[in-house]
Amino acid sequence: MSSKAQVPAMPPESVLVVEDDRGHRELLNEELTEAGYAVTAVGSAEDAAQVLAQESFSLVVSDLRLPGADGFQVLQDARAQVPTPGFIMLTGFGTIDQAVAALKAGADDFLTKPVDLDHLRLAADRVTEARRLKDEVRRYREVLAQADGFHGMQGRSPAMLQLFDLIRRIAVADGSVLITGESGTGKELVARALHAESERAHGSFVAINCAGIPEALLESELLGHVAGAFSGAKGARRGLFTEADGGTLFLDEIAEMPVAMQSKLLRLLQDGRVRPVGANEEIATDVRIVAATHQDLRAHIADGRFREDLYYRLETFRIEIPPLRERGDDIERLALQFLRQQALARGLPERRLSPEALRALVRYPFPGNVRELASLMERAATLAAGEVIETRDLPERVFQVPPEKSPGGAAGDRQDGPAPVPGVDDDSQWPTLEERERDYIRRVLRHVEGNKQRAARILGIGRKTLYRKLGESDPS
Repeated sequence: MSSKAQVPAMPPESVLVVEDDRGHRELLNEELTEAGYAVTAVGSAEDAAQVLAQESFSLVVSDLRLPGADGFQVLQDARAQVPTPGFIMLTGFGTIDQAVAALKAGADDFLTKPVDLDHLRLAADRVTEARRLKDEVRRYREVLAQADGFHGMQGRSPAMLQLFDLIRRIAVADGSVLITGESGTGKELVARALHAESERAHGSFVAINCAGIPEALLESELLGHVAGAFSGAKGARRGLFTEADGGTLFLDEIAEMPVAMQSKLLRLLQDGRVRPVGANEEIATDVRIVAATHQDLRAHIADGRFREDLYYRLETFRIEIPPLRERGDDIERLALQFLRQQALARGLPERRLSPEALRALVRYPFPGNVRELASLMERAATLAAGEVIETRDLPERVFQVPPEKSPGGAAGDRQDGPAPVPGVDDDSQWPTLEERERDYIRRVLRHVEGNKQRAARILGIGRKTLYRKLGESDPS
C-alpha cells in the first residue's frame, strides 16, 4: 500500500445563474450541472447580491433584463468580489451596443437568447479557465510582492502603517531603542527593520536572547573573554558587542538580564567601551543597542529586578508593537497570505476561508499574535478536507469565542464571569436584542476599518441588510 497522503479532490467550479424566467433558469441550471459545475440559481439582481455577499463563485451567468435592477447591477456586484468571478451576460434583445457596453463594464462574454447550450458550455469552460489562470498569476504575484513587505512585516492597517513610519523616523537616529509588545508580535522583525533602514545597514545585525543563556555565561557571550579567563576558556573569544561593531546589537528578553550584567551594560552604553572577561584593557566599540521585552519593565523596577537608570537609557526611543487583535483587516490579509505560502511551499491546493471561519478568526483575541495565526493556518491548510477552510478545521479555542469577547469591544466588555445583572424590576437597564446586534455589527466595522461590503461578508448578510440593521439608508 502506498504511504503517500491522498490529496483531496478539487471541488467543482461554482456558478451563479441569475435568470428571472423560471423555465430558462432551470434549463441553464441543468445544463451547467451536467457540465460538471456546482450551480446556484436565483431570479433577481437583489437575490444575486445576497448570495454574492456570502459565497464566492468562479462564474456568474446573468440575464441582462431582470425585474428591478438589471444584469449590469449583477455585473457590478460580481466585480466587487475578491477574487473576481468570470461573467457571461445573456439577453434576448442582443445588440452591438449592449455587447460593447457589457464587455466594457467587465463581462467576459455576451450570448444571445435563446442560448445555444453547446456554446454556453464552451463559453463557461473558456471563461472559468481564463479566470483560473489569471487568479493563479495574481496569487503568485501577490506572494512575491508581499514576501518581504516592509522588511518581512505585512500589514495595511492604520496601526501597522504608523509602526512602519515610526521605524523609518527612528532608524535615522542613533540612540538606543526599546521595543515592547506581546509575544508573537514580531519584535525581532522590527529590530531588523530598524537596522536595515539605518546608516548602519552595511554593518552586522547581531541578536541574542538574554533569557536563553545561563547567567554565568552571559557576560562572556556579550563582552568576550581572553584565554584562561575561566575554566574551559582555552582560547580568546570575541564578544557580541565586538561582532556588532559598526552595526546593531539586539538584546531580546532584556527583562531577563541579571542585575549585575545590567550595571555593566549601563556603563558600556555611557562610554562605549568593552572589557572582555579576564582582560586588562578595554576595547572601543560603536554599537547601537536595540532591546526588546514583552514584560512590564516598570514592575521589574519596582521590585528591584531592573535598574531604573538603564531603563531610561534604553528608552531613548520606544516602539510599541500593536497586538494582532488591534490590526483590523490585517487578520484576514495575513491569514490568506499564510495559506498561499503553505500552498506554494508544500504543493497543497490553495485554501480559502469560509465566512464563518473568518468571523471566528476576527473574534478570536490571538494571545499568540501573528505567530499563532501562522500556526493556525498551517494546521488548517493541512487538515481541511476541501478547498474551503471551515470552523471545524480550527481549534475549539478559536471558534468557541463568544461575540462578547470580540477584541474590537471595549475593555469593559471582556468579562471572565457573567455580566452584572440589572435590577430585576428595572427592565430599562437591559439592552434590547436589536441594540446588542447593532453593537456587534459596529465592532466588526471597526475591525474592517469601516468597509461595509467587507463587514457584510464577514457577518454573512447582504449590504442592504447591513444598512437596515444600522438604521442607515443604502446610498446606492
